[in-house]
Amino acid sequence: MNFETDLILEATELWRNRPGDPGELPGVATKEYRRSGFSVTEVRVLDETGAEAVGKPIGTYLTLEIGARQGRNMDFFPKIVEAVSAELGKLLELKDEDSVLVVGLGNRNITPDAVGPWAAEQTVATRHLVDRLPDTFGKFRRVSVVATGVMGTTGVESGELVKALCGQLRPAAVIAVDALAAHSAHRLCTTIQLANTGIIPGSGVGNARYALTKEELGVPVIAVGVPTVVRAAVLCAALEGSEEQQRSLGDLFVTPKDIDSTAAELAKIIGYGVTMALQQGISLADIQLFLS
Repeated sequence: MNFETDLILEATELWRNRPGDPGELPGVATKEYRRSGFSVTEVRVLDETGAEAVGKPIGTYLTLEIGARQGRNMDFFPKIVEAVSAELGKLLELKDEDSVLVVGLGNRNITPDAVGPWAAEQTVATRHLVDRLPDTFGKFRRVSVVATGVMGTTGVESGELVKALCGQLRPAAVIAVDALAAHSAHRLCTTIQLANTGIIPGSGVGNARYALTKEELGVPVIAVGVPTVVRAAVLCAALEGSEEQQRSLGDLFVTPKDIDSTAAELAKIIGYGVTMALQQGISLADIQLFLS
């Protein structure tokens, strides 16, 4: 079944909202808790039965509900960065000496697709510092950061580039950041999803590319994403538009009107959260100093 969503929460909701009595969702375990004041939902797809039911790979998915921008106070940024860092840390299994490759996926020139590249710019790279100045930076984890661009401008699949880098750098894990597609408008830019299942860039908008998974790259791949678009046809259906009206919308996608500022904010949250998860004891002030 095609749920037309990258979000595990929506996939489970759509399964449960099928006509008739769907019964219990098989092969899927869910629990909810709070982290730094934010609601978190952990969904574990346990087996092939669960994977087939929700259309998602076996693995663990963590969803942070960050809410809309309106009403956020001064404490929002440090708290959500802390929450992202803590939840990402649950998915990472690293030794102190392990290095990590952080990848920003997407097109920086198309704002709804720019979260990945912009997050890469907000992530502290340390591999060169540790290698060249070990006396000063030797306690830092080696982190390499790259924004891959898209095949339409580079002629290279993102997955091909990341696989080549993994062969050269030999990281213990890859963290891939990308924009996602949602099924409902209220999810746009209000959730951050983390998963240990890897990612297939473009899959949510019907343009699936080379997979970034452990099977393809040889190392664990943690995916971090934010939904920035929803199909117009899905919104039309929600408003009880006719099938003809839905078909007429084709591959049109909708994004929030303030996506430029929102995407920049979310990219900074993710970049800082990734850095804090990878570098023990680093502070927000430290990150700002490194990136300045």
